[in-house]
Amino acid sequence: MSTIAVVGNPKPRSRTRSAAELVVEQLTGAPPDRVVDVVDLGAGLLHWGNPAVAEAVQALRSAEGAVVASPTYKATYTGLLKLFLDQVGTGDLAGVVAVPLMLGGGPGHAMAPDLLLKPVLVELGATTPTRGLHLLDRSWDSPGVLDDWLAAARPQVAAARTARAR
Repeated sequence: MSTIAVVGNPKPRSRTRSAAELVVEQLTGAPPDRVVDVVDLGAGLLHWGNPAVAEAVQALRSAEGAVVASPTYKATYTGLLKLFLDQVGTGDLAGVVAVPLMLGGGPGHAMAPDLLLKPVLVELGATTPTRGLHLLDRSWDSPGVLDDWLAAARPQVAAARTARAR
């Protein structure tokens, strides 16, 4: 399975990126084949047809599995991630099994991945078989923090991957 982590944090090599890579690895048993740290695309995100952005979008479109991650900014995902996702056409992620992931400072925005990021991924055509994941940025890497979510998500993602392969 080809996997990708797309990270919309304005800080390069952020906790959000590390969390996204960990979630891919915990779901699939292997690190992501590709990581798109959207901040690295810089001003190219503002120019339709920028080659680096187009290549990153194509990498997302051709992945079998994706974790799309953002810190919580102003109660939603970042504008940086929005700029990237705006360059993905409606329906272009058909066949991609995606998981929305957001990190936040507290539990007040725990529903943000499902209420804000998941609908965008579905509009773009992705299959989102499990509930989104919200992690506290101060404890995202604590032992056991993913256990309950993974117990539910692993079989759901595996079933979606199997259905995709048919």
